[in-house]
Amino acid sequence: MKSAEEYLQEMVSRHPELEGISRQISEAYEVLRKSYESGGKLLTCGNGGSAADAEHIVGELMKGFHLKRPLGQERKEQLGEMAHHLQEALPAIPLTQNQVLSTAYANDVEPDMIFAQQVYGYGQDGDVLIALTTSGNSKNVFCAAEVAVKKHMKVIGFTGAGGGRLKEVADICICVPETETAFIQEKHIIVYHTLCSMLETYFFGKAEERAE
Repeated sequence: MKSAEEYLQEMVSRHPELEGISRQISEAYEVLRKSYESGGKLLTCGNGGSAADAEHIVGELMKGFHLKRPLGQERKEQLGEMAHHLQEALPAIPLTQNQVLSTAYANDVEPDMIFAQQVYGYGQDGDVLIALTTSGNSKNVFCAAEVAVKKHMKVIGFTGAGGGRLKEVADICICVPETETAFIQEKHIIVYHTLCSMLETYFFGKAEERAE
């Protein structure tokens, strides 16, 4: 069973060009770990391919990624037979899915605030926002980050090499060393897969070992 640190070391070994942002990845992991340990949740947002990445992150956290994540005995007794078809989850919500709210808000109020409104509605002190924008300048993502800061949430930015405006407000900005959109997104996948692996092994690794 790999540790969180071993997953990060493996990423650097396989992708040495990312060694320069390993500290930011480690810091992002600590922010997410502390939030989850305190009962917090994760919100994610992005546009286009980054919207797909926002949803991809949620998919890796809300169900088993490398591990099966069996429920504990107390939950099994509580849920009965259903417990055999459920897995432990790290709460995460993509802000890209609510088309009714987003289109209504864009039409009736302000298009650039479609994510910000959801951060305002869902976000609580101690939660985390992962904001993905390859340029770092997507206005709707930037507005979401600004609202998150005002709500005492932590903001983790995923951008390209420059960081853009998002770097100004994010608590941690993971600026991958690429400048073209497609290559930035390729690196983003590597980074958030590593983060999801680190979180999963920390929260569920011991349960997996007990089940073996």
